Amino acid sequence: MSVASPFADVEIPASSVFDALFAEIDEQDLDRTALIDSANSAQTSYRELRVRVIAMAGALALRGVGPGSVVGLLAPNSSQFAIAFHGILRAGATATTVNALFTADDIAKQLIDAKASLLITATALLPHALEAAATAGIAREDVILLDGGPRIATGHPSLADILARTVHAPQAVFDPAIHPAALPYSSGTTGNPKGVILTHRNLVANMAQIRPLLDIKRDDRIIAVLPFFHIYGMTVLLNAALQARATLVVMPRFDLTEFLDTIERHRITYGFIAPPVAVTLAKHTLVDQYDLSSLNTILSGAAPLDSELGAAVEERLKVRMIHGYGMSELSPVSHLMPADRGLRLFGELAPLSSCGWPVPNTINRIVDPATGNDILPPTEGLSKPGELLVSGPNVMLGYLGNPQATAETIDADGFLHTGDLARIDSMGRVFIVDRLKELIKYKGYQVPPAELEALLLTHPAIGDAAVIGVPDNDGEEIPMAYIVRRGDAPLSADDVMAFIAARVAPHKKIRRVAFIDAIPKSPSGKILRKDLRTAA
Repeated sequence: MSVASPFADVEIPASSVFDALFAEIDEQDLDRTALIDSANSAQTSYRELRVRVIAMAGALALRGVGPGSVVGLLAPNSSQFAIAFHGILRAGATATTVNALFTADDIAKQLIDAKASLLITATALLPHALEAAATAGIAREDVILLDGGPRIATGHPSLADILARTVHAPQAVFDPAIHPAALPYSSGTTGNPKGVILTHRNLVANMAQIRPLLDIKRDDRIIAVLPFFHIYGMTVLLNAALQARATLVVMPRFDLTEFLDTIERHRITYGFIAPPVAVTLAKHTLVDQYDLSSLNTILSGAAPLDSELGAAVEERLKVRMIHGYGMSELSPVSHLMPADRGLRLFGELAPLSSCGWPVPNTINRIVDPATGNDILPPTEGLSKPGELLVSGPNVMLGYLGNPQATAETIDADGFLHTGDLARIDSMGRVFIVDRLKELIKYKGYQVPPAELEALLLTHPAIGDAAVIGVPDNDGEEIPMAYIVRRGDAPLSADDVMAFIAARVAPHKKIRRVAFIDAIPKSPSGKILRKDLRTAA
């Protein structure tokens, strides 16, 4: 049985992302502030933003970048990131956003797989960017700095150089329904990272789907600390806030003191966070030293939110907490609470342990993983758990160059199999309870166990290895390695963690180690992770 969204369908414009955001800005909105960089309080109006995005698109077109081109974007949050991202899309090219914490090897793998011809980065990341670009076959002159000065000083073209030239941006012609706009990388439901093809229609649709639920207003000031390179920050923060003509106060990274100071100084009204930040807001003594009374709403996403934790944040900050769910393959939001937690429509507040309801224009199924049969919503209480399936205009086009993985994830009826176990209650609220897939989700980032296991097995003192996710003291899922020593070779837990830390991005680090005699496996050689979870 299919479960439709309780919210009315919304109109989805058949337009590009640029046109959805900038084509019809009211004259009264053009001089409103779109972006404020928290580090230096530099402001960018909507008028300036649109002009710079078009100039960026024109400069890229001069370099031969257009439909069919892929441009890598490796940078922390800034107003320049927004200009570059939307300039790439306006040029008709595809932006593959890269995690700013990646190692040079990680960056190179993504650039090569995406077939990127250009890399836009920031000065602080330039050493890794140059190493990765060289590996990927991208010339030094095709590495552009967002924050650099004149080319003569850095040896690289900069955003300032580009914007200083007045270049006409040709109108790129493409079909928004099938033309790739963004190519973030996700491990999906299995295996190593894969390029998620998100079309202009996918991104425009998700903006339209979440707009009536988020209820962002023109006068809202939104703190943008979640990274724009992550699909959560890209759609829910950057695009949704700009479409609402609100003001984004942009932070390049999370620092608690700066975060609290920014909220107080800029009178932030709306916050978007992940659960680890909620833990800090609920518990840290520093919070009491700042005036956070301007905040009225905080949305938590990217990982499950404990209901007690959400209630603690609500009580301490006197705000309304809401919760949502999604994944890169869903552009990303598939489930969300309205800003009033469903009070007006349903007469009661949705429990924070749920992720709310399916967003407009989507249909859900919850199926028994063993039989494939639909699990029906109950008349009261919660249903038994089943795999959550989602259909709608926000479902990705597919995985780049991987038709098999695409077919395994999107079925013949157009339902995307999330790999997550969910339950539904009598009011249609969805509760994510566990994951069928083997991925570890650490602070909103996906960590593939197979990738870490492969690295561990390159260590000469490791005979066999398995990695699972286990909760730490705060309930955050962390990667834990089970290690079988090779012979009598000396090897400590610290040795194992240091070995991995030197080879992966910070969120992929092994954070707990146990030594065992043998890794439990099935007759076919598959690791029995459920046995390890029981032992943990």
